[in-house]
Amino acid sequence: MTPGSGALRTWETVDLRHLTGSTAGEGFMHELAIAENIVDTVCTRAAGRPVRRVILRIGALTAVLPDTMRFCFELAATGTAAHGAALDLDLRPAVVFCRVCRSERRLPDLIPLCPCGSADVTVTTGRELDIVAMEVA
Repeated sequence: MTPGSGALRTWETVDLRHLTGSTAGEGFMHELAIAENIVDTVCTRAAGRPVRRVILRIGALTAVLPDTMRFCFELAATGTAAHGAALDLDLRPAVVFCRVCRSERRLPDLIPLCPCGSADVTVTTGRELDIVAMEVA
């Protein structure tokens, strides 16, 4: 970071997974509600300073669509301290540990089944929905 370019502020991860309970057909509203919560959170943390960038970690199993999230973030940020802020997305794949074949496998789709056919799995990544950092002026 160059002097005067803003400070990258990292804090404890803000968990937004409670906002992913949408049903089919409500995709846009799903991302909009999450984006509004993100904007509210970063504006509160920025304490009146302009927000320049937000880094968000999104797991594949959250059903959050990256392009829709970017659009909704821009919409939700309009008229706030986050207006014009860049949204960087750290997309995480869905990975499970299978207790049957004792291996960690990346899922080819959103169904938490091991490629060996077992449903006896633990999701190790893919459920993340966290504000990781933000940059303020």
